[in-house]
Amino acid sequence: SSAASDVYKRQYQMIVVNLLGKISCMTALFNNNKIDPEDYYKSPEGYIVFTEKYHLKRGYCCKSGCKHCPYGYDKKTGLFKKDKKK
Repeated sequence: SSAASDVYKRQYQMIVVNLLGKISCMTALFNNNKIDPEDYYKSPEGYIVFTEKYHLKRGYCCKSGCKHCPYGYDKKTGLFKKDKKK
């Protein structure tokens, strides 16, 4: 049905945006000389986690649902919460 098709399209779009955001973040981490040690840390599982300071320094939201996103992006809805910084 058309409704099911729309749901699948939206899920696909969110996956693509998520992947592109992660690629953007990782490219910045490894290719940008302006990454400071306080811009990220490694989780106990070994994941790279960007700090709020890094996101603010970068200046935009990558829409990956980052743990410390200062822009209020909600990965589940794909929307920005108004009470956060933009």
